[in-house]
Amino acid sequence: MAATEFQLIDHFFAGIGDSSSVLLGIGDDAAALELPAGHVLLVSTDTVSEGVHFPRGTHAVDVAYRAVIAAASDLAAMSAEPLGMLLALTLARTDSEWLAGFATGLREAAAITQLPLVGGDTTQGALTVSITVLGSAPRATYLTRQSAQPGDRLCVSGTLGDAAAGLSIRLGETVADDQSALFLTDRFTRPSARLALGQLLRGHATSAIDISDGLLADAGHLARCSGVALEVDSAALPLSEAMQTIADEAQQLNWALGGGDDYELLFTLPADATLPSGCTEIGRVRSGSGVFCDVMPEQTGYEHFVR
Repeated sequence: MAATEFQLIDHFFAGIGDSSSVLLGIGDDAAALELPAGHVLLVSTDTVSEGVHFPRGTHAVDVAYRAVIAAASDLAAMSAEPLGMLLALTLARTDSEWLAGFATGLREAAAITQLPLVGGDTTQGALTVSITVLGSAPRATYLTRQSAQPGDRLCVSGTLGDAAAGLSIRLGETVADDQSALFLTDRFTRPSARLALGQLLRGHATSAIDISDGLLADAGHLARCSGVALEVDSAALPLSEAMQTIADEAQQLNWALGGGDDYELLFTLPADATLPSGCTEIGRVRSGSGVFCDVMPEQTGYEHFVR
């Protein structure tokens, strides 16, 4: 006899993560979380589908891990402290081995992000994973996309284009040596959510966004929300050694400017603010609208309904 929905939840998903903010977790009609005094609740949902956001045949542990990190990255961009997450999982069929791997990925991501699983839903259909993340930040200082000012510096964390390069390797489109392939594919399957950096930027950065759809695409969202123009200097983009060893300069810039899934933070800093370690200044904010770059890639970012 196939397991029921509640048997699946109890067996695979109960007890993933822990936090003093969780007053009531999995097992009731809703979760109960406690907010720190003076904080606001920040909520974001990310959905990933097989064959669209990750290749068919991706290991279940990586599917779960990437889904959590993608959602947690939105909390990082708003300088949030993690509280918990909800999982909505759609499966074509129940597969105990696949679910065990998926639960392992959830546990690993929950431990790294400090996002305990506090509830969700399971249903039948094409493989789809939706993660809703909950976080909190001080009411007066949480980050948004809306307050970049002319004269600010445009900055980014980490290196860019690695995930797009890693996906290209996974799909067999790009050939790489073993060391570069391992690094780059890990950047696609095992990205990082810059939660600590987001909290560090609170009270210093004027705006922030995570890079999920590609640098230029997400810069466009930030520019539009702030009512400013952004200038990007392609020569200043931080590129990993691994990516530079497997592609020519044009392809490197295509991945760095137009590739998605890096989950780095793009943020603006006043001219006199200190640039955090591991971050790079890549441009500036000026009056006007739009995003300007001296190089335009073949694709400027991911669009869900444009092919």
